[in-house]
Amino acid sequence: MSTGETNTRRIELTLHKPWFALYRGIKPTLVIGGRGQPVQWGLGTWQVPTDESVVLGVFLFNRMWRFGQAEITLEPNHTGSLAYRAPALPFLRGRIRLVPA
Repeated sequence: MSTGETNTRRIELTLHKPWFALYRGIKPTLVIGGRGQPVQWGLGTWQVPTDESVVLGVFLFNRMWRFGQAEITLEPNHTGSLAYRAPALPFLRGRIRLVPA
């Protein structure tokens, strides 16, 4: 057990895939505080520290290049959930926004 435990909060992130896209079988990658992890399309929850800002990013990767990148900085006072929208074309940026509670 570590003595320096931090308080955490849960955030919700909904990852929206376009209904028509010029790519198939690509799953998003979520980056929280510099650490990437593969995720699934749809709703998910993650833990972030309560008392500090956290940079959250999402991107898509098709074995040749990264695309659909979007990033947001979550401040400790942000409440609500997040929504990411992937682009329809494999060379555009994605969009991530805070959805008010």
